[in-house]
Amino acid sequence: MTRRRPAHRPARRARAALAALLATTGALAGCTAESDDRPHVMVTTNILGDVTSEVVGDAARVTTLMKPDADPHSFEISARQAGELRDADLVVSNGLGLEEGLVQHLDRAAEAGAPVLVAGDHVDVVAYSEEAAGGAPDPHFWTDPARMVDVVDALEEALVEIDGIDAATVREGADAYRAELATLDEAMGGAFASIPDAQRSLVTNHHVFGYLAQRFDFELVGAVIPGGTTLASPSAADLEGLASSIEDAGVRTIFAESSQPDQLVRVLADEVGIDVEVVELYTESLTDRDGGAPTYLEMQRANTERITDGLS
Repeated sequence: MTRRRPAHRPARRARAALAALLATTGALAGCTAESDDRPHVMVTTNILGDVTSEVVGDAARVTTLMKPDADPHSFEISARQAGELRDADLVVSNGLGLEEGLVQHLDRAAEAGAPVLVAGDHVDVVAYSEEAAGGAPDPHFWTDPARMVDVVDALEEALVEIDGIDAATVREGADAYRAELATLDEAMGGAFASIPDAQRSLVTNHHVFGYLAQRFDFELVGAVIPGGTTLASPSAADLEGLASSIEDAGVRTIFAESSQPDQLVRVLADEVGIDVEVVELYTESLTDRDGGAPTYLEMQRANTERITDGLS
């Protein structure tokens, strides 16, 4: 950068304006989190991180641990982040067994006295089938926007309890986001109503749509990966049984998650021996800004369009 002489007043004013901008936005590394004295909220998954950020507005600093396009079942955090969890003003997690790689860190944060909000404790939980995962609780409640209203309600009450937070800003953000969720729920219901009853069958690469199926009246034919986690592996018998179910149900589209390889899904499609389309959905992770699902609301809208097109 070319150095300006101190006597050049416009240059000094420009530099002063730039310094003020950076102090306000924290856009460059010179403006660190340590200079932000707002309450600090740490969130495990990027879906909940987005929702939390929308509710809290600028009343708190929000750190989301899970990167875009990551797998919530297997992502891990650094030692520094683990230490920050223990010092957070609020820790927001999904719960219900989703964050399999973070359990010890979340437990230690709670033991250290960090306030913890487990979103799964505030929703009407659906259980997996005995065949899918032995009847364990399904952690994928965000596929139902109505249940996300319950999460926002709980989040709002936890946030306003934080010392020094602007409660009015939180209340306003929560009200606005609940309105967004109501609009989303209505739009999803209207789109899915166009799918004929005989074609309302879902097959995915693992069990993730139990809440959506219950809310919008879909049949879950099965999943390529058994159980509720991407860390499991299907056997040849699993694939053969699912192929038979797909043929019996007349399924023409299989849905694969955008954050997971779809080789197994394509192997299954070949196994069925009919013309089955594989369509990618955003199910367990948001994307970066250019990835198609940078926010929870955009993720749900994109999935609604793809499911409707794939089954109609």
